[in-house]
Amino acid sequence: MKSPTPPSPLTHFDAAGQAHMVDVGAKASTHRVAVATGQIRMLRTTFDLIAQGGAKKGDVLGVARIAAIQAAKRTSELIPLCHPVALTRVAAEFELDAALPGVRCTVTAETVGATGVEMEALTAVQVGLLTIYDMCKAADRGMVIGEVRLLEKRGGKSGEWVSAPA
Repeated sequence: MKSPTPPSPLTHFDAAGQAHMVDVGAKASTHRVAVATGQIRMLRTTFDLIAQGGAKKGDVLGVARIAAIQAAKRTSELIPLCHPVALTRVAAEFELDAALPGVRCTVTAETVGATGVEMEALTAVQVGLLTIYDMCKAADRGMVIGEVRLLEKRGGKSGEWVSAPA
C-alpha cells in the first residue's frame, strides 16, 4: 500500500498537487499591511532628466505613482490565484538616489480582510518601476529593475514579519 503524500507547505496546491485558489472564507478579517520595495538603475543622464523634470513624456514619478496604485488595485487580474482584495490604502513613494543612480520605489498596501496584501504591494512596485522604464526608454534602454522584495507584513494569523536588512 502506498503511503499518503504529506500536505504541501505551498498553499496554492491541493492534496493531489493541482493548483487552486486558497479558501480564505473561515479566516478572520483583520487589518493587514504590506510594504514592498525595489529600484531601477539608469545612466546618470537619465537620472538627471527625471530629477530636473526634463523627460519628454512629462512628470515621470507622478505617472509612476498613479501606475503603481492602479497596479495594486488590479493585482488579482494579473496573478492567477490571487484573491481580489478591497484595498483601504495604497501609498507609492519614489526616492531619487544619486548613488545608484536611479529611483527607489516603496509601496505600502493596506486592507481589512481575510487575506494579506503582499502581492498587491509587490505588484505595485514592479509596475511603478516599469512605468519609469517605459517613460525613459527613449533615453536609456539599459535601465535595470531589481531588488524587488517584501520589507514587512502585518496582520492575520501569522502576525508580523519583517525582512532582515539587505
